[in-house]
Amino acid sequence: MTFCGLNCCKDCKLLSKCGGCEKCNGHPLGGSCIAERNRDFDSFKKSLIHEINQLKIDNLYLNDMFLLNGASVNLAYELPNGTKAKLLNDNDVYLANQLENPSSNGYIGVVANEDFILVGEYSKTFDDAKIVIFKKRKLTK
Repeated sequence: MTFCGLNCCKDCKLLSKCGGCEKCNGHPLGGSCIAERNRDFDSFKKSLIHEINQLKIDNLYLNDMFLLNGASVNLAYELPNGTKAKLLNDNDVYLANQLENPSSNGYIGVVANEDFILVGEYSKTFDDAKIVIFKKRKLTK
């Protein structure tokens, strides 16, 4: 049983660590889950996908996004000063997707929540991630 009504725990490789939605009270691995925070999750996800597609980023058009733990999508991005930094909370659950990027023989990835949209480009080894856009979202409640 989950709080949000999704059955994401059945396929989660981290289920043995957090115990599932009911056991962790909607806070997997001590973090926060975007699905648990948004009770009309399908509508939220559809709106977010539309917003991302409206950014008109080359090689990025989403049909779907998936719930992923931050640790699996938290790449070290190169900043303008040359240092690298991870921008996500490893224990939070985000909506994300990754598409092949034909212009670079790598990937373009997107991760988002209620507060931001992060789009990055990276190679198939994930070691040279660059930020394409990091956008604060304006939400009305």
